[in-house]
Amino acid sequence: MKYVIGVDLGTSAVKVLLMNQEGKVCDEVSKSYPLFQEKSGYSEQEPVEWVDKTTAALKELVAKFDGDVSDIEGISFSGQMHGLVLLNKDHQVLRNAILWNDTRTTEQCRQIYDLVGEDQLLQITKNPALEGFTLPKLLWVKQYEPEVLAKASVFMLPKDYLRYKMTDQIHSEYSDAAGTLLLNVAEKKWSQDICELVGIDFELCPPLVAPHEFVGEITESFANETGLAKTTKVFAGGADNACGAIGSAILSEGKTLCSIGTSGVVLSYEETKDRDFGGKVHYFNHGEENAFYTMGVTLAAGYSLSWFRDTFAKDVAFEDLLAGLNEVPIGANGLLFTPYLVGERTPYADATIRASFIGMDGSHERIDFARSVIEGITFSLNESIEIFRESGKTIDTIISIGGGAKNETWLQIQADVFNAKIVKLSSEQGPAVGASMLAAYGSGWFTSLQECANVFTAEDKVYEPIPENVEKYKTLFKLYKEVYQQTKLLNEGLKSFRKN
Repeated sequence: MKYVIGVDLGTSAVKVLLMNQEGKVCDEVSKSYPLFQEKSGYSEQEPVEWVDKTTAALKELVAKFDGDVSDIEGISFSGQMHGLVLLNKDHQVLRNAILWNDTRTTEQCRQIYDLVGEDQLLQITKNPALEGFTLPKLLWVKQYEPEVLAKASVFMLPKDYLRYKMTDQIHSEYSDAAGTLLLNVAEKKWSQDICELVGIDFELCPPLVAPHEFVGEITESFANETGLAKTTKVFAGGADNACGAIGSAILSEGKTLCSIGTSGVVLSYEETKDRDFGGKVHYFNHGEENAFYTMGVTLAAGYSLSWFRDTFAKDVAFEDLLAGLNEVPIGANGLLFTPYLVGERTPYADATIRASFIGMDGSHERIDFARSVIEGITFSLNESIEIFRESGKTIDTIISIGGGAKNETWLQIQADVFNAKIVKLSSEQGPAVGASMLAAYGSGWFTSLQECANVFTAEDKVYEPIPENVEKYKTLFKLYKEVYQQTKLLNEGLKSFRKN
């Protein structure tokens, strides 16, 4: 039996997954690492933590493996998008990585529009200038840490840096590069025009490869540290959302994914490079060859629930926190939550807006708040589905993965709010499975990713929308959308009182 490993480099932890040729998950190991939030809106990590924790996780995985390590043929990656890693000419890290959920770059987003123009930016990159993307971070470093940028020889994305430390080879790949605002998405090449217009050296952009492409074997030192065979093949991998799509078999027109992790996404497969959403949703290169996906993002999806638990029920397990969720009526007894803890991405692209509980009274209990948080997250994701439907896309079946797929009541809430059939997969590992599939496909086990998906993915349970619930949620959804409009000015006024 042959095996592959998928490495999912997330925001809070790295997960390594061992899968065999039958698509079975044989083992997994996770290791967490810290997030640094020095000021309001800042979010950074030390790249060395990714390398150290991944090394430790792989070492633990290999130590438990009872076969010949040479049977582990390949390894590939899924990674948190947009993060900026800067290396000097000796390929040493120059500063902490600035992450996707860092919102310090509002000023730089305005600069991009001034220098490039909104229409030209959308034409080339298919995406608007948002704080989370990589280019605004580069411009922030250029403006506030010019001595750092002057020393830089290349920028990298998080999983690409991790892969470099394993192979000694520097690359990026199309699906992750699409989230930088520096890629010509349709042509799959870095945009020299944008680099020149914003004053960023084109030489900082790393070489590009396809997600399934073989990029080298692991170094001898990495093999010695982890116990992996020196012959282990390494494949480029993909952005976490692209890998989530692959691992959920979103590989053909009409397929849609709802993934709830720290952030939440609604992702839909696109065959063409020229569909126009006017920048309302993201438009990225898929991990599948010559394909794309459109995506709406809720910045604080699962994070809203973990924040609620950590703030108000710190020592309570999620299962206990949500016990009795199904007994709370739709609308959480008159309580609404908007999940804008770190600003919002879709549909508002607003770094200043913050979360609200609306309708609190003395009769509400903790479980009412928990239900309102879950409903608020789901409403936010529904705003992306609404955009897709308004553009003419048919969305009647949605694969649900991540934290939102771990609770039956939440799965039914998704079916009712989205007014669509929700499918839960039998083995739901999301991006890590997608990374494993890229390694399996790259290793030649299958002739296509779709053929791989037929083996590696299977449906477990389907949740149908309940018509009377759908109608109730339509009414609540209208109220939910009003909260943003009613609190926008209030949050702008409160901004100066927040922690710096």
